[in-house]
Amino acid sequence: MILVIAATNRPGSNTLRVARLVRAMLADSGCEAELLSLEELPQSLFDPSSYAEKPAAFAAIQEKVLAMDGVLVVTPEYNGSFPGVMKYFLDMLRFPESLYEKPAAFIGLAAGRWGGLRSVEQLEMIFQYRNAHLYGRRVLLPGIDSALDSDGALVDPELASRVRQAVHGFALFCHRLACEPEK
Repeated sequence: MILVIAATNRPGSNTLRVARLVRAMLADSGCEAELLSLEELPQSLFDPSSYAEKPAAFAAIQEKVLAMDGVLVVTPEYNGSFPGVMKYFLDMLRFPESLYEKPAAFIGLAAGRWGGLRSVEQLEMIFQYRNAHLYGRRVLLPGIDSALDSDGALVDPELASRVRQAVHGFALFCHRLACEPEK
């Protein structure tokens, strides 16, 4: 099962719309996927005491991350980086086991022309530090405000095809890593 993370807690975000699209693409290819919007993070997690002891309300999310075969992050670019709530979420996950040797892929989006390149590159560094297995095909969605129709579908068929290929490729990547014999 793959966890698709919408890496912002902004209500009604394009990030969540793209994450839903990605989850549907995974389901269409026969891959089980679950969606986690960072809007779902419990408010108690943001109490400073959470650094010492995670609130009980976060336990189910932590276990979900641990149980997944892979993580696909859909991230916007805010101010030249990814949203602070995503960094905080990563900080709250148990270290090192939460992302250790877990397949990870990234889709960036932005209103500008580079489609979240900086946010994806920065997240790749963090996931690599946490010893995740990075999937090499990332997708960047520029001009996101006009790239989606009112139903959340990508307007440009070529761009939709690129996303679909990356998503299906990531599912295969997760499968191959899961089938690797133990050393």
